[in-house]
Amino acid sequence: MKTKTLFFCTHCGADSPKWIGKCPACGQWNTYVEETISRQPSTSTARMPSGLTAFADPPARLCDITPDDETRIDLRDGELNRVLGGGLVKGSLVLIGGEPGIGKSTLVLQAVLALTNMKTLYVSGEESSRQLKLRAERLSSSNVTSDCFIFCETNLDQIFAYVQQLHPALLIIDSIQTVYVPTVDSSPGSLSQIRESASLLLRYAKQTHTPILLIGHINKEGSIAGPKILEHIVDTVLQFEGDQQHLYRILRSIKNRFGSTSELGIYEMQHNGLRPVANPSELLLTQNHGALSGCAIAAAIEGIRPFLIETQALVGSAVYGTPQRSSTGFDIRRLNMLLAVLEKRAGFKIMQKDVFLNIAGGLRVCDPAIDLSILVAILSSALDIPLGPSTAFAGEVGLSGEVRPVTRIEQRLHEAVKLGFTRILIPSGNLKSIVPPSGLQIYQVAKVEDALRILFGKELSIK
Repeated sequence: MKTKTLFFCTHCGADSPKWIGKCPACGQWNTYVEETISRQPSTSTARMPSGLTAFADPPARLCDITPDDETRIDLRDGELNRVLGGGLVKGSLVLIGGEPGIGKSTLVLQAVLALTNMKTLYVSGEESSRQLKLRAERLSSSNVTSDCFIFCETNLDQIFAYVQQLHPALLIIDSIQTVYVPTVDSSPGSLSQIRESASLLLRYAKQTHTPILLIGHINKEGSIAGPKILEHIVDTVLQFEGDQQHLYRILRSIKNRFGSTSELGIYEMQHNGLRPVANPSELLLTQNHGALSGCAIAAAIEGIRPFLIETQALVGSAVYGTPQRSSTGFDIRRLNMLLAVLEKRAGFKIMQKDVFLNIAGGLRVCDPAIDLSILVAILSSALDIPLGPSTAFAGEVGLSGEVRPVTRIEQRLHEAVKLGFTRILIPSGNLKSIVPPSGLQIYQVAKVEDALRILFGKELSIK
């Protein structure tokens, strides 16, 4: 059997006979790795279970195709069902990625244990059956269901042989980087192995209408390890993220062929597994922040879910010649922009001071509507004046110092009322087509100076 050496791009999967610095397909630098492949003709059809060697349906006119009702599987997890678009679609291939130890296997095994009347096959290439048994006993408060079968194997031929005997209604592969095809002459986790394994699993899922959950690793850049073609093959890509030092985890949908990608699921890590958080605003807000300066409450939107989050700022005199800028959970470049707007447009001399910003709860928020709360928190810390416990903020700040309108303002207002806030500062013109809720005093501001005048009641300056 003859072999040859090729170089593959880890970002897009393009190949080259020699190493090159910049990929001509995707434009990424230093992404080519060397792999040894076989010249032997592919025999992938022989590795599939019987009856699945080729697609049985011939080409048909689009008008002659009768659409069936989209059958979804209830995973008994409200957050996971929401992110998937209402449940797990039969015949779908779902990829769940995240950092090591973030809770990917815990999330999947916890969902499997809740399906008491569904035959499930959990294929593990990283843990033994005893380890999975101990984790299942820790996650399940009752007796572990007998409908969940554990199979510790990485050879895809052996996996398909056991699948043909068992005929599971749900298949889990943990993880896709550990599975290998014996006829592909490369190590598990390589580009060729991941591409070939994912293609065979996709064919099995589509022809048998069996949903498959794949667990994937991520690289040091934060993206899912393996070629980019892996994300194109699967139907849904879920990103499980969060800080291991905090309790909260966020499940985002990056790609979803059966639902919206704007959904968001929030979990709380506990000793007995992941608990879905139905109302994250109550957990993300500190109860005793009213008498403290530097704290402001932002009405943010993540996906389509509104929640109130606490922004904390600390401003002090610069000890060294260059002021420090530190941000946790917020883009540091946008923080520098907001500080420049605060000095140029509002007249506060703050560029020579140390500024530290933190989003409470360990979350990372990308909603531009929290700009106003960040500026207010910075000024509150610099002036050492608390803002009060019943005030919320929502507004995007532009380079000219104007407070720009934000989306879904009605949902933000109702969330503030639900949590007991009595007043909120929003951009002017945001209430043109909605009816504001009762019990909430609304202040409309057009510029940053207007918000400062409402909060502090007089002209202030920082020298």
